[in-house]
Amino acid sequence: EESPAAVTRLHANTRYFRDGMAARGFALSGDVHPIAPVILGDELLSAAMARAMFDQGIYVRSFSYPVVPRGKARIRTQISAAHSLASLDRAIAAFVSARESTS
Repeated sequence: EESPAAVTRLHANTRYFRDGMAARGFALSGDVHPIAPVILGDELLSAAMARAMFDQGIYVRSFSYPVVPRGKARIRTQISAAHSLASLDRAIAAFVSARESTS
């Protein structure tokens, strides 16, 4: 709130990440919020992808039942104004790599 530039960058980063993930076939919950859950559905897949992301140096959290409804397992991501486009690109690429390594 004290820095309009930071808020503008947060919104731009959020849209960039969400659009990049959607373009690569990932389903994200919500629309414009910087907490961007990547919906995977399968609990084991979500946990395996979170581990694969961690192995690539990207820290994300997998959530599954009973935290979320059965069949709605997800990986929680949170975008910030401090992220560079390069770091968001790296995260998106890590999701693609994790999906490929766990399928």
